[in-house]
Amino acid sequence: MLLPGCGPSDPATERAGADQYPQALTPLHRYFNVHWAQHKRWDDGLAEVATYAAQRVVYDQPRAYELTIITVKEDFNRAFDVKTDDYQREDLFAVMKVNEFCQIPTDNYPYHYLTSLFFRREDPLQLHKMTSSSQEWCGNTFKALTQQSQGYQLSYNSYWDGQGTGQRTLPLDVVLEDALPYTLRSLRFNDEPLFELNVLETQQTSKAAEPKRYRAEVRTARAADGEAPRPAWRVSVRLERGKDNVYWFDQQYPHLLLKHTAWDGRTLLLKTERRYAYWQH
Repeated sequence: MLLPGCGPSDPATERAGADQYPQALTPLHRYFNVHWAQHKRWDDGLAEVATYAAQRVVYDQPRAYELTIITVKEDFNRAFDVKTDDYQREDLFAVMKVNEFCQIPTDNYPYHYLTSLFFRREDPLQLHKMTSSSQEWCGNTFKALTQQSQGYQLSYNSYWDGQGTGQRTLPLDVVLEDALPYTLRSLRFNDEPLFELNVLETQQTSKAAEPKRYRAEVRTARAADGEAPRPAWRVSVRLERGKDNVYWFDQQYPHLLLKHTAWDGRTLLLKTERRYAYWQH
C-alpha cells in the first residue's frame, strides 16, 4: 500500500516544466555533473536508504547514534510545492528528496532531528526547498527555507528566548552544509576540481540564530588506500581556518557517501545501504 505523500514519483510524469529557477550557482556547474540525477537508476520507483554509524558532541560529550539518509525521486506540483498525489496535473516537476534523520541519546533524554532537502532533478547544486525540525524534552524547533525570486526565505519557530518566530532573507548563491552529502556526489571527480563556494552552516540544531556563512574552499583528490571502506574520492571543505570538513565518496556511480568527519566532532561511517520502497507495509 502506498502512503499518500510519501512514495516515489511516477516515472511517466517527468515534466520539468518551463518555469525559471535560480541561476545563482550556474558558474559552479563546470565542477559538477549536472546530469547526475538523470540516471535511470532513480526511475526504478525505489529509494536509496543509507544508514551510518554516527557521532556528535552533545553536552560536551561525544554521543554515538545512527543517522539515515534517504534519497529518492519525487514529483512536486507547483500549487503546493510538495509531492503530488495527482499525476495527471499539468504543473508537475521532478525533484530529488534527501531526508536526513537521527535520534541522539543523552544522559537525560534523546534529541531527534529530521531535515528534508529538495533539489530540482536537473540541478544537484541549487537547493529548491528545505525543512528541518528538532524535538527534545525542552521543546521543538522548526525551520523552512523556501526559494523566492530574489533569495531564499528562512522562516523559523524556536523555543529559545531571543529567537521565537521570525524570518530572514538569504542569498541564492549559498549551499547548505546539510546538502553537501548529496550535492558533492555530483562532482566531476576525475577532474579533481578545486574551487570556492558559499556554505551556510548546518541547520540541524535546536536553535534558530542568524546562520553563519562561509567562503569555503573545496578540494578533491583520490583517497589513499584504507581511508574509506572501499576505493573513494576524498573531498575536503575548508569553511575557514581550523574548520575542515572531509567527505569520502565511492569512486563508482552513484558516488555514495562512505565516510564524513567534521571540525566540530560530527562523524559518519556507512553501515548499510539498500534500495527499497520504505513506505510500503
